[in-house]
Amino acid sequence: MAAQDEQGVRIGLSAVVIAVRDRTACVLTVTGDDGLTALPFGPFDPVRDRTFERALRDFVTAQTGFGLGFVEQLYTFGDLGRASPRATPGPERRREVSVGYLALTADAADAPPLAEARWTPLLDVFPWEDRREGTAACLPPLIAALTHWASADSRRLTRVQTLFATTPPHRWNEGRVLDRYELLYEAGLVAEADRDHDRPITATACGLTMASDHRRILATGLGRLRSKLKYRPVLFDMMPPSFTLSDLQSAAEAISGLTLHKQNFRRGVERTGLVRPTGLMSSTTGGRPAELFRVIDGDLNGGDALGLPLPAQR
Repeated sequence: MAAQDEQGVRIGLSAVVIAVRDRTACVLTVTGDDGLTALPFGPFDPVRDRTFERALRDFVTAQTGFGLGFVEQLYTFGDLGRASPRATPGPERRREVSVGYLALTADAADAPPLAEARWTPLLDVFPWEDRREGTAACLPPLIAALTHWASADSRRLTRVQTLFATTPPHRWNEGRVLDRYELLYEAGLVAEADRDHDRPITATACGLTMASDHRRILATGLGRLRSKLKYRPVLFDMMPPSFTLSDLQSAAEAISGLTLHKQNFRRGVERTGLVRPTGLMSSTTGGRPAELFRVIDGDLNGGDALGLPLPAQR
């Protein structure tokens, strides 16, 4: 502990808990000490806490009333010049190193039991990441501002064109959420950039500002999840025990921010061999009853199970 004090370093733990509720991708959030939306977060005590993961689970449950299932480590965040996570006991201005974790859950039908916790729509935080209805309303002014910022630097302009697919032959890569957020931050187009540099907040970018560096951590988590959809069957970790193929496609679209080709998606699901019909029908679709499916028995986190296809509409 003394070494930690001498170095002026404090370790924090942040949780990105993602669920699909009412066909909307959501993240579990709390209210930070500054009144901004925050991820569940707490300090790691090397004397009290046996492991990072155990401490994380305790923090999330204490702050939200929600118990975590499977979690995986995302990344360690500790860049100078970025706002350190919300205040925790200890000397002021101590260098903060935050270890982020990603958790997926299907247990989100109800609101979290503690009043200060809620399920926040992911695309309220990153509205430029939603391409299901074409171009998001906030994107044209963002692209114009980015292009103006990058106009005198060819490398910057290339990054804008590549990440936001503004010119042929560049194509939108839904997994590069963090790269797009970092570019907006570098250009001073998110409120966090103004705050971290002690400037008046004049950012014009849309989206929900988060406490500390939590929007960066969340961008890392969303990008990781979008990429994993293609090579691991992680989407089933957010599905109820039985579901229609329409439910499954809507969940994939909510996470990826893409509109998927219905027939190609369903053919791809069938080819994976990961679901089987239950013999029951759902009457809650608003139209003709739809067949209910369930995931095959077995551990999908290991073995050779593949991800689901994301055949976007053209």
